[in-house]
Amino acid sequence: MKHDLDLLMKERLLDAIVVTGKMNGNPPLYYVANGAKVIRAHVIKKLGEEPVVISSAIDREEAAASGLKVITTNQYDLEGLQRATSDRLSAQVEFLRLLFSDLNIKGKVGFYGYADQGTAWELLNAIQDQLGIEVCGDYEPTLIDLARATKDPGEAERIREVGRRSSAVMGMTVEFLKSHSVKNNALVNADGSPLTIGCVHQQIQRFLTQEGLDVPEGIIFAMGRDAGVPHNKGNPKDIVELGKSIIFDFGTREMGGGYYFDMTRTFCLGYATPEVEKAYRDVYDCIHLLLGAYKAGNESCSYMQMACNFVETRGHPTRGRDTKTEKGFATGLGHGIGLAVHEQPFFSFSPAENTILQPGHIFTCEPGLYYPDRGFGVRLEDVILIDSDGWPQNLCDFPKELVIHL
Repeated sequence: MKHDLDLLMKERLLDAIVVTGKMNGNPPLYYVANGAKVIRAHVIKKLGEEPVVISSAIDREEAAASGLKVITTNQYDLEGLQRATSDRLSAQVEFLRLLFSDLNIKGKVGFYGYADQGTAWELLNAIQDQLGIEVCGDYEPTLIDLARATKDPGEAERIREVGRRSSAVMGMTVEFLKSHSVKNNALVNADGSPLTIGCVHQQIQRFLTQEGLDVPEGIIFAMGRDAGVPHNKGNPKDIVELGKSIIFDFGTREMGGGYYFDMTRTFCLGYATPEVEKAYRDVYDCIHLLLGAYKAGNESCSYMQMACNFVETRGHPTRGRDTKTEKGFATGLGHGIGLAVHEQPFFSFSPAENTILQPGHIFTCEPGLYYPDRGFGVRLEDVILIDSDGWPQNLCDFPKELVIHL
């Protein structure tokens, strides 16, 4: 949480942190700027002090909505500095020299936020060479990643609300499918034309807009063989057929930027084959085993091991035994959810990603079985909050039913 930033800075012996870049697609900046709706900004936080937002003058009122102290770039005549030279890097370094001098930024300073790698490399080297500052950074996870990993009650409620609206979209999609007629084992529109995966994607987009959500990473509505490849979005030309497994997965977000939710259901229209029914039961039993086992104080990797052990007893290959497998349980188990659709904590076998679960962690639980060569895939995904008492709350209440009866 944000109140952990000072502790994390102390651990790294940082005197200050600077978070910068464009706001869009920049979760670290969105986080420290309290979601200010500006185009781009710097946020500077000194150890033990409140952050300061530096924005353009035209964004000053949106910056002020963050509740933080605001400084505009006009105070340092950034435009004048840029006009005085054709070297944009020199102008930016001079602007930061003036800003850092006024704010007494010195010593060991951590830099965060998303930017072009080459641009960042040039700027950070110039800062260290010309401003006498020790430039520091973290390889993932950064101190901001670690602060973001646990959510306060306000953040948890925003994620919960996105989940409510996501469930509504999934429910409307199911009703949309059920509203179609069946001909030759496939769904058809009122005019008799076949319903395609592409048409379903378009309808889901309409439902998302209606609920004030977007899906920056794209909607997965994949059928049959495509459902057997975990991130296959689905072939838009395919006709929606009965009896084939359909994976419907989306990482939904507050429209225009903010907090995410992530949920998946697998279903078959009309009926399911015995092979899909068995795989579905195995995944269903696995997710319910896990939902009853999450608890603060346990290691995230232990749940990956638990999932692998379980599905292996049901006769499926896993990444626990073969790190290169592309069938069976061929993915990680889950990931944190927040200002990014994938963030801390992660659930895998990697020691670098192992995390002790804490109150405030919000993460997905998404075991799956994938068999593209056999023409199907199955995944179920819920979102779990570890509450203040250390116990799990499932934020996803959408039903888990394999067959949708038409």
